[in-house]
Amino acid sequence: MEIWTRPRAGVLLLMMLMFTRGGESQLARNFYSSTCPNVESIVKQAVSTKFSQTFVTIPATLRLFFHDCFVEGCDASIMIRSANNDAEKDAADNLSLAGDGFDTVVKAKQAVEAVCPGIVSCADILAMAARDVVALAGGPSFNVELGRRDGLISLASGVPGNLPQPTFNLAQLITMFARHNLSQIDMIALSGAHTVGFSHCNRFSNRLYSFSASSPVDPSLDPNYAQQLMAACPRNVDPTIAINMDPVTPRTFDNQYYKNLVAGKGLFTSDEVLFTDHNSQPTVNDFAKSPGDFNGAFVTAMVKLGRVGVKTGNQGQIRRDCTTFN
Repeated sequence: MEIWTRPRAGVLLLMMLMFTRGGESQLARNFYSSTCPNVESIVKQAVSTKFSQTFVTIPATLRLFFHDCFVEGCDASIMIRSANNDAEKDAADNLSLAGDGFDTVVKAKQAVEAVCPGIVSCADILAMAARDVVALAGGPSFNVELGRRDGLISLASGVPGNLPQPTFNLAQLITMFARHNLSQIDMIALSGAHTVGFSHCNRFSNRLYSFSASSPVDPSLDPNYAQQLMAACPRNVDPTIAINMDPVTPRTFDNQYYKNLVAGKGLFTSDEVLFTDHNSQPTVNDFAKSPGDFNGAFVTAMVKLGRVGVKTGNQGQIRRDCTTFN
């Protein structure tokens, strides 16, 4: 006698959802196909307009996405403004985030709200904008999963210990990224975003003047590059001074970052260690030689990053204004 029967479609769907991890199961590329079908083109136009005003739009928006996802998940909690300066964006590690990234998301949200009010989350707009700036800088185009909702928590106290630091070694980097289901290869690929953007001198000056008792200058730095950095960032330099992270093609999203690492021109300890540590060196060499391998790995890692800690369904909210809770 047959005792196992095939479950009805509705029951099968429920079973599938029960055994799928977290909110990422509810993300979909066509999430707004019926509610706001032109959302991606609207966001892309807003991002392009902002980019035409300043190149800083590119690294600022990309970095904003990373910092958002690593704290509270990809839920636009980084966007919240606080009268008491105690929101996520007010944490020490986030004070250097360029305002153009925030402005890009705000402008894109306003454009979307004019057509589809109350439908599209700020978290999804940030994810789309991060994708669009990569393409605008010459990097790969890719599809973004959508359906995130905006978070209801944004605290500066939640940031410390949750963002990678420029002094990290490989083990520390691997551990932090693994918390978010990101592999060593994902981490190395995402680090390639340092091919665009800039850094303030105090983020790496220890490598120039106080690396160790026996060697004030980090010996893994190319000597000529170290001299260039010291000329641009002398002791007691104005803290607002910043330099390009990629000294060769700072305005192009390419694999030059990895070529720089091979040449001893990684700006941060956390950059150069990817080449000096034998565990990660093969991947760096591969990405330095093959733009296609890097682009493919970067797209894979960005999609995985966009799933971190997402709120979906009835979680969170759809903010009317990205900078404040409803």
